[in-house]
Parts: sequence; C-alpha cells; structure tokens
Amino acid sequence: MFRFFTQKHWLLWSWIGSAIILSSLWIQVKIDVKINEWFGQFYDMIQKALGAPNSITLEEYWASLLSFITLAAMYVGVAVVVSFFTSHYLFRWRTAMVEWYHSVYDKARKIEGAAQRVQEDTIKFSRIMESLGTSLIEALMILIEFMPILFGLSIGIPIFFFGDWDYGLIVGALIWSVGGTIFLILLGLILRLVGVEYDLQKKEAAYRKILVIAEDDGTIRPKTIEELFDGVRNIHFLSYIRYLYFNIGRIAYLQANVLSAYVFLAPAIVAGAVTLGVMQQIIRAFGRVEGSMQYILKAWPTIIELASVYKRLREFESKILKKDLIEKNSNGN
Repeated sequence: MFRFFTQKHWLLWSWIGSAIILSSLWIQVKIDVKINEWFGQFYDMIQKALGAPNSITLEEYWASLLSFITLAAMYVGVAVVVSFFTSHYLFRWRTAMVEWYHSVYDKARKIEGAAQRVQEDTIKFSRIMESLGTSLIEALMILIEFMPILFGLSIGIPIFFFGDWDYGLIVGALIWSVGGTIFLILLGLILRLVGVEYDLQKKEAAYRKILVIAEDDGTIRPKTIEELFDGVRNIHFLSYIRYLYFNIGRIAYLQANVLSAYVFLAPAIVAGAVTLGVMQQIIRAFGRVEGSMQYILKAWPTIIELASVYKRLREFESKILKKDLIEKNSNGN
C-alpha cells in the first residue's frame, strides 16, 4: 500500500506532490486566520454602529464586506485547486498499488475476493486517504495557528470553572474534546465496529462471487444465492444496530458541543468583559481548536472503514506472499 513512496518512477508525484499539498493546506489555514481577525473587527464595527447611530459610514461597512469577499475568494480558489490536485495525486497512489497487484495477479486471482480487493478496496483506500489524510494535516496546522490566538484572546477574562487562569480556555477545549474522543473510541471498540465492517465486506464479497459464477453456470440456482444473501442480510442488520448505539453517543456529544464555548465564556459575557467582536473571535478560534482536537471523533466512522480496508488488503497481500512462498518451495523440491 505504500510502495508509492519508495518506487523511483513515483517519487516526483509522491514527495513533490505531498509538499505541494502541504503548502496549499498551510496557505488555507493562514487565510482562515485572517478571516478570524476579520470577524473580530467586523462585529466590533457592528456593535459600534448599533450603539451609536451613524458612528460608521456606509463606505466603511461596504469596504469591510469587500475585504471578507476577497479573503473568501482566495480561500475558495486555493481549496478548489488543492482538491483537484489531491484527486490526481491519490489516483497515482492507487495506480502504484494496483501495479503490484497486476504483476502478481496470476497468483492473486485464485484467492477468494481477489477482484474486489484489487478494484474496490484500492479505490476505497485512495478516496478515504483523500478525505482523512488532508483533513488530519489541516487539523494539525489549525492547532498550530489557532492555539496561540485563543490563548492571546483569553488572557485577562474570567472562564467558567477555571476563573482568571490564562490557560483556562485552551485546557477547557482540551478536556472537552479529548474526553469526548476517548468516549467515542471506547464505544467503538466495545461495539467492535471495525470487525463488523470487515465481516460485512467478506459476506458481500462471497455473495458477489456466487452471482458472477451464476451468470455462466446454470447449475448455480437461487437456493445457494439466497443462503449467501441471508448472511449478507444478517451482517448488515448487525451493523445497523451497532451503529445505532454508536450514533446515539456521537450525535448527542456533537449537539452538546454547540454550547461548549458559550459555557466556558459565561462569566466573561455576563460581566461584560469582552466586546461582541472579541467574543466572536474567541468562539470561532475555540471552535477551530476544538474541531481540530475532535478530528478522530468526527472522522471515526471513516476511520473504521479505512481500518477495515487496510485489514482486508493486508490479509490479501499476506495470502499472495504465502502462495508465492509455497510455489517457490514446491519448485525447489
């Protein structure tokens, strides 16, 4: 799965391409920081205008909106280009994977589910890596950029539970985010979601295989197919009930998450210790830091799918290598 980074003819795409994607994501985060600053200035201007009529001019108001449009256009432009490039980058990664599978397919084709592993799982792997990989890197960059901003904004204001401690907001975000993430991970492990996803794919592979065989073999009748589909039905129903329990915890936490910043800022808001603009900056920065810390929580269903794909491909590769070793030993004898 990672030959893409070691094969000579892929080095340009793998390493230079990675550098381009990282640089583009960093530019997006920098623009996001500028947008956060804009929110503070804009809402302070709104507060000033509402508190004292005609204290700002219409030209100032339109100029502020135009500055946001400029930043947003830059963000959209970079995001669109990096998304386009990342799609090509990951297709090359998939190509590097299937090149090896093609080279050993004479052995691989005899392994159950070989076609599904080479075609479906490689494309799943690349698509999941596209969403998870870029979002993970972006989450880390956001933490690097926004944590100092959040710390600077929270100095000197009272924070619920932490009082006047300067690190209160950051620690509060950390406790809330990491605590929720650990809770969801434990819930996923208890419900054995990765195992269920893996079993589901195996049942689907067996069902599809018999359908393909039945296209050409008249002796394969509906009874055999129905028996296999019963297995597919059972594993799907099991996955539905497991995800029902998981989603109760996940969605409830994410809904409570909406109020977390307001809870921590309650003493400062009631005491009038912050302006509307500063409050917006803090809430947005808090949300960005909190969202980055909750990366695993928000991406957990996709992570489960990636873990299942990884497990299937590794198992497939080990079977190919084992078969190759057996053949070499047989030829040696």
